[in-house]
Amino acid sequence: MTINWRKSTRSGSATDEACVEVACLPTGVGVRDSKDPDGERLTIPGDRFGELLRLIKGGVFDRP
Repeated sequence: MTINWRKSTRSGSATDEACVEVACLPTGVGVRDSKDPDGERLTIPGDRFGELLRLIKGGVFDRP
């Protein structure tokens, strides 16, 4: 199975920026660090991924 990872267009092209990539997986949505594509990956159930995006966009995880 080929996994098609994608990065947000808002991330730009700089390689030193903190970016994540996402992919649709049979078990949910995969998330990985774009600078370490062979490193650890998270799999988030599809029904929970929308909630995660809502929290991120709402600033819940922003640092002061």
